[in-house]
Amino acid sequence: MTPSSRLRAASPTVRWTAGWLLAAAWALSFPLFSSLGPHRLWGWCAAAGYLAAAGATVLGRRRTALGAALLGAVAVPLLYLVLTGQGQSEVGVIERSGRLLLESGRLYVDQPAGVEEYTPYLPGMALLGLPRALLGGGDGWAVRLLGDARIWCAAALFAALWAGRRMLGGPASPLLPVLVASPVVALPLVVSGVDLPLAGLCCLALAAAVSGRPAAAGAALAAACALKWTALPAVAVVLAVLLACRGARAAGRCAAVAASGTAVLVLPGVLLQPEELWRQVFAFPTGRAEVATPASSPLPGHLLAGLGPWGWYLTVAQLALGGLAVALSLWARPPRTLVAAADRLALGLTLAFLLAPAGRFGYLALPVLLVLWARSTAPRPAPSRVVARSAPRERRPAKAH
Repeated sequence: MTPSSRLRAASPTVRWTAGWLLAAAWALSFPLFSSLGPHRLWGWCAAAGYLAAAGATVLGRRRTALGAALLGAVAVPLLYLVLTGQGQSEVGVIERSGRLLLESGRLYVDQPAGVEEYTPYLPGMALLGLPRALLGGGDGWAVRLLGDARIWCAAALFAALWAGRRMLGGPASPLLPVLVASPVVALPLVVSGVDLPLAGLCCLALAAAVSGRPAAAGAALAAACALKWTALPAVAVVLAVLLACRGARAAGRCAAVAASGTAVLVLPGVLLQPEELWRQVFAFPTGRAEVATPASSPLPGHLLAGLGPWGWYLTVAQLALGGLAVALSLWARPPRTLVAAADRLALGLTLAFLLAPAGRFGYLALPVLLVLWARSTAPRPAPSRVVARSAPRERRPAKAH
């Protein structure tokens, strides 16, 4: 083996090892700097898994490396936190919504007194809390495991990604398990899970649009818009893809399905508790409710909004301008491929999270997930075969008779 061939063979090992080590360093930052118990636990477990994955990669055992990463970053901390009833407050909020829906048909606590009583989600999120409510008030390990909202959030994510893969055709991507083991998916899956269904439905809507299924894309958008209003940028991107690739009729069909489906899922909550829905779903996350939102990472929008009333209005104006810029880019140069659509949606969501009056660094995991998923899922073009033409034979001079 020549030195150049040995270098080419070693370069993937070096890249994978460096990637696992980088993930381990990121995981170790949580025990060192975070004050949240679930985050600290995840950091220790994930760092051990990533370091073991790096060692297995050096030994040339790629599958063992992936198994170690999934075990340390997902399986062990998730099972421990679920069985001990620990997690971010979002888990309890979703389960409370499911209980209220089952008991009274309502979703929100009337006149919430503290931040723990707010439910900043649209009515569709309560469906993920129904399993815990249906299992009753038991506290056994089976009830905790089968009723925990994180389990159902993860199930919604994986089901949507599987359906999107089937729509696009081709074999399952070997990079999808790596994406699940990465901090982008593993951390939110273990500690809260609240953004995973939205991410999966956005991926499914993009896959349906690219594969020419406007009704399926509209249904996925309706489900996403019934969870959180941050799904609205996905509607614009999906419609732009369908309009560019399939025409106005397909885009209109998608819009009709999305609008009607969202209305069916959201309208009951609007009619039953219009004031609470406005206060908890829109005013609270944007910093306009009586109780301050805990989402206060030092992002540009939050820092500007903290300067006073004029700062908040300036932040909203910048947010509107950012949305207008993305909308103009969709009109001038609409995306036509899965990767281009995911990149455009990731750009819009990143601007929204950076310029919002209140936000968290963790929200940026959604754009990263979209970008990585599209590149690991998009079907690769088959290599073209070049048939070499044989050179014409030279004619031999005729023999003289």
